[in-house]
Amino acid sequence: QMKLVESGGGSVQAGGSLRVSCAASGYTYSSYCMGWFRQAPGKEREGVATIDNDGSTRYADSVKGRFTISQDNAKNTLYLQMNSLKPEDTAIYYCAADFRSTLEQCWYKDFGYWGQGTQVTVSS
Repeated sequence: QMKLVESGGGSVQAGGSLRVSCAASGYTYSSYCMGWFRQAPGKEREGVATIDNDGSTRYADSVKGRFTISQDNAKNTLYLQMNSLKPEDTAIYYCAADFRSTLEQCWYKDFGYWGQGTQVTVSS
């Protein structure tokens, strides 16, 4: 069983930066997908960024050039660096993880493990 714990959310003014982290523990995979998702009030959850064990990344169009997903394998930690934040980035941010099959594209993965979420609020 894998456990994911997010941290680092908070409140920031538009144009500011935040970094959220996701610590993974328990069983981990050598071939994996990990990702960040977000859900704003009254909206469906959406993908923000994904990364795989090869380091390949993909971003939602709305965050390209502003957000960066990265990982520290030694610490089993996933990060999302968020720059130039906008009020529309306000949401609960969740990290997710799961096994990655050969050649599987993480962006389309149906993730099985989720963290509890961390609130990010951007004020104008």
